Amino acid sequence: MKAVILNEAGSVGNLQLTEIDKPVIGNDEVLVKVVSVSINPVDVKSRAYEGVLNWIFEEKRPAILGWDISGEVVKTGNNVTGFKEGDEVFGMVNFFGRGNAYAEYVAAPAAHLALKPQNITHQQAAAASMAASTAYQALVDVAEIKEGNKVLIHAASGGVGHFAVQMAKHFGAYVIGISSGKNRDFVLSLGADEHIDYTTENFHEKVQEADIVIDTLQGKTLSDSVDVVKENGVIVTLPSPEIPEDIADKATQRNVNIEFMMVASKKETTEAIAGLLKQEVLKPFVYKTFPLEDIAMAHLEVETNRVTGKVIVNL
Repeated sequence: MKAVILNEAGSVGNLQLTEIDKPVIGNDEVLVKVVSVSINPVDVKSRAYEGVLNWIFEEKRPAILGWDISGEVVKTGNNVTGFKEGDEVFGMVNFFGRGNAYAEYVAAPAAHLALKPQNITHQQAAAASMAASTAYQALVDVAEIKEGNKVLIHAASGGVGHFAVQMAKHFGAYVIGISSGKNRDFVLSLGADEHIDYTTENFHEKVQEADIVIDTLQGKTLSDSVDVVKENGVIVTLPSPEIPEDIADKATQRNVNIEFMMVASKKETTEAIAGLLKQEVLKPFVYKTFPLEDIAMAHLEVETNRVTGKVIVNL
């Protein structure tokens, strides 16, 4: 089968399209013939930095990056009862770990997949794997969102952000989305009640008494977010578990909770996402698509940090 392998971290030129053997599935796995994968920031960081690549893949080389897949079941393990040959499935496979998604066939734990709703494409399903799971686990599992909460979402037009806006609105929150002005209409179309243009406005001066902040940026953004959250409110921060001491101290003084979260592959999350997709509560936005042969260009697109929604690679 075709697969994109990586022997060492570095530029996109290190991504090599080659032929390897199909994976052999275990008793609790299914073999998926992949139609689409999505490219996430963690894909780009794993490719670019040896420290991140070793953190996830240890010393095992070559590595096959990628975690988000959508495709068709072609074989099931002996213990698998929830899927059968021919089922269309999607999910975030083996995160945190070896997803091996940049390949024509992927051996995926059945517990990491859900049936793809018929009303969405494989491209949309792949788009809604890691990014939507991150938004869901941040809002539901960590922040415990409730109806009437005021939710501030940074990078609201991005992969995680555009799902978080839609979910928070679905759960009955008052949603404030932050993005550049050119994406204002997009963010409001997702259901945001209010938009802040970070290029011309300072959210620090416009927002008060937020219950929940979804922080995808850290740095000054995280520090300023502490000032706009009400007492006992929560900031879910995603980029790094390392919170600068001065920001942690400020949060303690204000009785604001900063919670680092790294998304994890969970059946209940994927099935919840599938339900929201089926109900059309979530509408994934596919920004650009590339063929597998141009996966390097897909990585470069994500590296711009100017993507609206998600970048998809089709096999």
